[in-house]
Amino acid sequence: MACRAAQPPSLSRWAGWRTSSAFIGRDVTGIRQTRSMTMDASGASISAVRAARLAAQGLDDGFDSPASAVERLVCLQAQDLAAAKWVLGARVAGTTEATIDTAIDERELLRSWPMRGTLHFVAPEMLRPILSLTAARLMQRAAKTHRDEGIDDEVHAVARRVAVHELEGGRAATRDELQAAWTAAGIDTTGQRGYHLIWRLANEGLLCCGPVETRARQRFVLLDEWSPRRSDEPEDADEILGRLFAAYARGHGPVTVRDFAWWTGLTLTLARVAQAAAGDAVIPFDAERFVAADAPSAPTAGAPVEPTGRHVLASFDEYFLGYGDRTAFCSDVDALRVVPGKNGLFLPILVADGEVVGTWRRAPERRGTTSIEVKRFRGRPAVSGFRPAFTRWAAFWSTELGEITTG
Repeated sequence: MACRAAQPPSLSRWAGWRTSSAFIGRDVTGIRQTRSMTMDASGASISAVRAARLAAQGLDDGFDSPASAVERLVCLQAQDLAAAKWVLGARVAGTTEATIDTAIDERELLRSWPMRGTLHFVAPEMLRPILSLTAARLMQRAAKTHRDEGIDDEVHAVARRVAVHELEGGRAATRDELQAAWTAAGIDTTGQRGYHLIWRLANEGLLCCGPVETRARQRFVLLDEWSPRRSDEPEDADEILGRLFAAYARGHGPVTVRDFAWWTGLTLTLARVAQAAAGDAVIPFDAERFVAADAPSAPTAGAPVEPTGRHVLASFDEYFLGYGDRTAFCSDVDALRVVPGKNGLFLPILVADGEVVGTWRRAPERRGTTSIEVKRFRGRPAVSGFRPAFTRWAAFWSTELGEITTG
């Protein structure tokens, strides 16, 4: 796997903190479905939660650039690079795949392994701070696997030296090229060993994904050369926790402390510290959830607001994946349809008025035309209502939308 940008977004909106002082094992889907779909245990109307989240995630009015989308969301899962491009495309009107590729190549957003042991797009100024919170725990959890793969301290040290030698001076390399260099240095990279070495070096802040190579791949670069450390990057753990909780609430809110623990992979104890450290940068939405004090739209829990819109979203989209408890927008039965194998592989979703109402897949392109097959949940909104959103999706990928069928 090759890894697959304009001044980075400012931290000024996160200034003025009131502070107090890595990956947890959990169900791979993160699904915890327990509540009523009209009014939840916290007393919030489901409609108000949906409307606020659509606004926070930029699915109502959208963002003006990929960089501003990532600045708001901070981190968004991106192990599938092509899918992650559409996560941004769905939120930035008029974009194409080339727009996202340019943002990546110009270093307006980074892609690495900052949380939950998987790839994410991340705001450049927050990658190192987040790794300072998550990496040690992730490394600890991976230690046995690395021992079993024969990746000891000596192998790691050699791999690190070789990577620096191959990449320094602004160079970039594919996974195959890095592995070839390691093999030449006497390191066994068969099986998953090469991947584990790359993952470890990225979690140490040495490597990150750099220039786009293909639709689904990037080349690897040295993080400090590709995106030099900024003087305003926070270093104090409590300050980082507070900033991260406030940023999560801003881009995903309303959210609970448990949602934050799921999203970051941090312990619930640290999640509580983060909420306290955020201070008055967050405000209560209801008995359990918080929103950012400067949220784009923060209706109260009981406000008479109705979520609207039809959205065609990618697999692993933050609207579904960004919460530990997905009750507010997807029933337990339907959530299992989104992750049918319970294996962490999420299907692309359809969202109507803030609710997940189906999944979809693209057919192979034929003669420049791409058809879509939709699976609605229990006769939910007609497929015709999603045609404008699918037309926008097709334009993003520079293809012509063909037939939309219901499977």
